[in-house]
Amino acid sequence: MNLDDYKHLFLDHLTKNSSVKEPKNLYEPIDYILNLGGKRLRPILVLMSCDLFGGNPKKALDAAVAIEMFHNFTLIHDDIMDKAPLRRGCQTVHNKWNLETGILSGDALMILAYKMFDAYNLRTHKSLLNLFNQTALALCEGQQLDMDFETQTEVSLSDYLKMISYKTSVLIAAALKMGAIIAKANETDAQNIYNFGLNLGIAFQLQDDYLDVFSETNFGKQKAGDIIENKKTFLYLKCLELASESDKKILLNLFSQKQNHPTKVAQVVALYNKYELSKVVKLKMDYFTTIALKYVNKLTVADAKKELLRDFSKHLMQRTL
Repeated sequence: MNLDDYKHLFLDHLTKNSSVKEPKNLYEPIDYILNLGGKRLRPILVLMSCDLFGGNPKKALDAAVAIEMFHNFTLIHDDIMDKAPLRRGCQTVHNKWNLETGILSGDALMILAYKMFDAYNLRTHKSLLNLFNQTALALCEGQQLDMDFETQTEVSLSDYLKMISYKTSVLIAAALKMGAIIAKANETDAQNIYNFGLNLGIAFQLQDDYLDVFSETNFGKQKAGDIIENKKTFLYLKCLELASESDKKILLNLFSQKQNHPTKVAQVVALYNKYELSKVVKLKMDYFTTIALKYVNKLTVADAKKELLRDFSKHLMQRTL
């Protein structure tokens, strides 16, 4: 099977599990966010990993839906916390409905995600839930770290990498490990595929930082949103590290502004270009992708299957998925 096959298999199953029930103001926002599109990266990884280790990907469909439901729950609540107007080029849930509905629909989506695991036998169910709970808690910790960074004057690059590992990477890693668990892969392989996902997830988030500033398109998001919202991203932190004292003061001043000056984005981007942050972040993305691929080499699967993971990594980091 290829990536499109996994995606179509997943979307068919998602449709079967998506229906607007009563009360409509609870379930319509859930149906809305689940059908906004997107790459469907995480559910695809569940199915791909299960297939990779010799399992039937159809048996991983309920876990794939659970992962996608949970991911979208986090998006609803993240958008509320970030006061984001757009998600995938459309209104965010709290903007289309209201804040209270966004919170409640997000909560319901989390519960629905848990219910999807009921499809598995006791042993598999326990393993999946243990992983899911660890992952969900890590995401909350990552989100809190991200929020803490807003008021912290000192944030290191290692702090930032830890935060994105928790907030983004663990869910990608968990998706891969869930597929391995369902396929009954051995512990070593399950951990190696997890570590592959963890490092690829960091590269993926660094790419998000890059695209927010340097992309020709906006990917359905607010252009330069990280700069507008004074987010302490890899680009910002690395610029502080590389900049002269005078440029550092300028950057700190720009990111201390509550109201966005019309020229703020242009000034920040000019500083990023001055210190070649585009090249720097791409090198860091390559670094974590290389580490991820080392874990692929350790897997006890056929070389052809390892090549599929390598191809997937290449597609992901080119945003062609």
